[in-house]
Amino acid sequence: MNKEEFYASLKEKLEAAHDFPENYLFKFIIPNDQSKLTEIYRVFDGLKYTLSNRDSKNGKYVSVNVNAFVLDADQVIKIYQEVAKVEKVLML
Repeated sequence: MNKEEFYASLKEKLEAAHDFPENYLFKFIIPNDQSKLTEIYRVFDGLKYTLSNRDSKNGKYVSVNVNAFVLDADQVIKIYQEVAKVEKVLML
């Protein structure tokens, strides 16, 4: 499956499972690196969001939860695409 097909499928699933506009929970795992965390936060600039972080047991990674108010599935996809540009981020 190429990227276009993946995002088209994701959009269908998001629209079927969610009643936009609403709060949407984004989950990421990143290396414990403040610059990576800052890059992710920049993606959410201008949006209303809350966040929580938790270090892994050994401190090498951080789980990041961002609960953001989004207008539609397209906005969710755009956010995922922007976060995907940050190296070494695992999107859940």
